[in-house]
Amino acid sequence: MKVLVTGGVRCGKSTHAEALVADLAGGGPVLYIAPGPVPDPLVDEDWAARVAAHRARRPGSWTSVETAQVEAALGAAEEPVLVDCLGTWLTRVVDDHDAWDAPADHVRALVDDRLAAVAAAVRACPHDVVLVSNEVGWGVVPVHRSGRLFRDLLGTVNQRVAEACNEVHLVVAGRVLRL
Repeated sequence: MKVLVTGGVRCGKSTHAEALVADLAGGGPVLYIAPGPVPDPLVDEDWAARVAAHRARRPGSWTSVETAQVEAALGAAEEPVLVDCLGTWLTRVVDDHDAWDAPADHVRALVDDRLAAVAAAVRACPHDVVLVSNEVGWGVVPVHRSGRLFRDLLGTVNQRVAEACNEVHLVVAGRVLRL
C-alpha cells in the first residue's frame, strides 16, 4: 500500500502516519526517512524540539535516516517506510541548488526532475510506503515570491506523489478522511 497523508500544520498528520505505518508493519521494523538534515537547534530551536519529540516517540525497532535523497532511501528499503515530510524535502531540493531567487521556471525544472524520481521510487518500492506532506491550500503562505513559489511547488509535489499512491488521507483536527 502507498499512502499520502496530508493536512494543515500540526493537525495530527504525522501521528496518523506513524500509527498507520506501524499497523502496516505489524509492529515490526520501519524505515523512517526524514528529508534532513535537521536544522541546527541553535538556529531554529522550535523545529529542533519538534524533531526531537518525533524521534522520542518512535519505537526502538524503527530505523531513522536523515537524507535529502529520498528516492535512494526508498530504493534501498528492506521494510515498510515512512517519509516525513515532503515540505522539508522540497525545501532541501531548492536550498541545495541555492535556487530560491532563480527564475521560477528554472526552480520548477529542478524540482520536477527530482520529483519524478521520488514518485518512481514510491511506485517501485516493494514495501508499504506512507508519506507525509502539508496541504498548502490551507496554510498561511507568506505574500512574497518565495512563499508563493513554495506553495505552488508543494502543491505539485502533493499531486504527483498522490498519483503514485493507492490512497490519500486528509487529516483535519486529528480526524482522518480517506480519499
